[in-house]
Order: sequence, then C-alpha cells, then structure tokens
Amino acid sequence: MPHRTIRSMVENQTLICASAHSTVAEVARQMKQSGVGTVMVVDKDQLVGIFTERDALFRVLAEGRDAKSTRLTEVMTADPQTIHPDKPFGHALHMMYEGGYRHVPVVENGCPVGMVSARDALAPEMQVFESELRFRQEIAELLA
Repeated sequence: MPHRTIRSMVENQTLICASAHSTVAEVARQMKQSGVGTVMVVDKDQLVGIFTERDALFRVLAEGRDAKSTRLTEVMTADPQTIHPDKPFGHALHMMYEGGYRHVPVVENGCPVGMVSARDALAPEMQVFESELRFRQEIAELLA
C-alpha cells in the first residue's frame, strides 16, 4: 500500500481548484458540492496554496471573519509542501506525519495534478471491508 505511486492514485482525480481572489463562502460551496475537504489555490495554473476545512474553521470562523468578504489569499496555507506524482505514497504519508497535516498537493512541473490525503491510506482496507460486508450480506440472503 505505501509503495503505490502517487501517480496511480491521482490519475483519475478531478482537480478542485480556486483562485486566490475567490471568497471563502464561494469556495466552501464548491467544496461542499464536490465533496472535498481541500481545494488547491492556483494562479495561472501554478499552485500558490491550499485551503482546507481546518483553515475555514480556525482562520475564518474562529477568528470571526466574514466568509462572504474574506479572500482565500488571506487565510489559505501559502506555498504548501508538495510531492511529485512518481514518488511512492509512503513518502507522502511520512511528509504528513512529520508536518502534522493531512493533505499533500501533487505537483508536476509547477502545475497541480492531484491531491493525496491521509484518508487515502485507508482505501485498500476499505475495499476489503466493503467486499466482506457484501459477502456477508449475500450469505445472509441465502440463509434467509
């Protein structure tokens, strides 16, 4: 699992990006609609930061800022650590552990190509768990 390449993990991802000049309210709606907890903040296709649920909570809500007028550039995590898509996922997990964060933007030639998170570490285990649940349900239906 930690030896999977990041490229294989992000190849089918839909990039969720926003301009640094977008408001927190606009981006929060985009995050909700897309079902993500992090957006990549870009300027001319170059990554300049990330904005996370935690940023919304700690840097906006907890500080009493107005989400409709606060721009991402004011509250995003600027110049985040990034990882190349050809690195193993274990390297990203180590970065997250050492840095105390849960998301790492995947960047190639300065352009964002995806995002990996600590939650991605659960993906193989969740597939096995879901498969086992389906199997148990099928058995229960046969016995009923």
